[in-house]
Amino acid sequence: MPENSTPNASPAPQNKMGTVPVGKLLISMSLPAMFSMLIQALYNVVDSIYVAQIGENALTAVSLAFPIQNFLIAVSVGTCIGLNSLISRRLGERRDREASLAATHGVLIALAEWLCFCIFGLFFCRIFFESFTNDPIVVQMGIDYTSIVTIFSFGCFVEITLEKTLQATGNMVYPMLFQLTGAISNIILDPIFIFGWFGLPAMGVKGAAIATVAGQILSMFFAIYIIIKKEHAVQVHFKGFRFSGQIVRDIFAVGFPSIIMQSIGSVMIMVLNNILIVFSQAAVAVLGVYFKLQSFVFMPVFGLGHGAMPIMGYNFGARNKKRLTHTLKLSSMISLGIMLVGLLLFQFGAKYLLLLFNASDEMMQIGISALRIISLCFPAAALGIAFSNFFQAIGEGKNSLLISVLRQLVILLPCAWLISKFGTLNQVWLAFPIAEIFSLIVSILLLRLTYTKCIQEMPDSLEEE
Repeated sequence: MPENSTPNASPAPQNKMGTVPVGKLLISMSLPAMFSMLIQALYNVVDSIYVAQIGENALTAVSLAFPIQNFLIAVSVGTCIGLNSLISRRLGERRDREASLAATHGVLIALAEWLCFCIFGLFFCRIFFESFTNDPIVVQMGIDYTSIVTIFSFGCFVEITLEKTLQATGNMVYPMLFQLTGAISNIILDPIFIFGWFGLPAMGVKGAAIATVAGQILSMFFAIYIIIKKEHAVQVHFKGFRFSGQIVRDIFAVGFPSIIMQSIGSVMIMVLNNILIVFSQAAVAVLGVYFKLQSFVFMPVFGLGHGAMPIMGYNFGARNKKRLTHTLKLSSMISLGIMLVGLLLFQFGAKYLLLLFNASDEMMQIGISALRIISLCFPAAALGIAFSNFFQAIGEGKNSLLISVLRQLVILLPCAWLISKFGTLNQVWLAFPIAEIFSLIVSILLLRLTYTKCIQEMPDSLEEE
């Protein structure tokens, strides 16, 4: 029997990522991810509102915990971006067995990463918080919150791994349901555990942490059930499993740059807070509000990327230049459209957005200008995100890492610091659009180089779209 007619190879031509018209496919795969990420954005805002009602110390403690929590998500999501890219490329190459083996490795990697954060939660929380503050109440609240969300983070790691595995096969509905399960249960459980509803004791920040991990674990069990009980293009199985260092290296070739990309946002926020605190505490508060609000604009674009990446990865593996470039162009145009809507919202609705957070007069005065100036970066960011997704999808994660480091560290932070020394607070906000425009120029140059090296020599497909 010819090699290309083996059972391992035969299902691949029927994969929708290689046959369904790109426009229809991109929308069908992106909408579930966009919707679920909007729910995640809503959860982040609601969660902050609940915690703020406990008191200023609680809000401070959870804010100090943010870098650890953000790093935890960064490690998980970043690794799984590498996993997603590898699985989709192997499916496109008709190497289905290797795609399933990669998925199994992904689960083991997730458990290993969880163990590292569990150790941190057990032994290093106090050291971390005492390096920021001497307030014993804030320190204890921070320990209570962070120890719970790290020690019990296995739900987060496993769920995200299974979610990205299914997304790599083109299945976007179940991943959406996994995320909705976690986010909605978290929103419901937050006030119950925080304020002690239905006869339960009021647990404060402990309650917020318990609600978070409970939602993650519930979502994990749902994901495990779907993986075991339903048929998928890849399978997670440990019978006869043999560890492959090459698969791990292939995952982290894209995953490690993605982890760094996801993580440097925390570094950026901490440094910006130190720059802004010189002007006023209200300026720091405005920056925090901006990052909450901008998630409603950026999350749909990220969701679109989650739909586009497996399509591009599959068709790169299948050597289908027409579908690969069509997906890039279409996702770029849609991203730009979303960001233009966000730009208009921030330009004309800044006052009303700030009122959602009960902004003081000082915060309102600073915030309106800040939101209008920072949002000027949205159109350039749209294209930068689309190009970054393309690099990750074809296994060139180092390009995405370079762009992200340029944007958030090399350009933005020095620019903001210099302006803060010689200019006004309003001028500091200009660092955002300056950094975004410069990184977009670099993205375009890298895109041209990557196209010449990896795409240009592909045969032109005659397939109709």
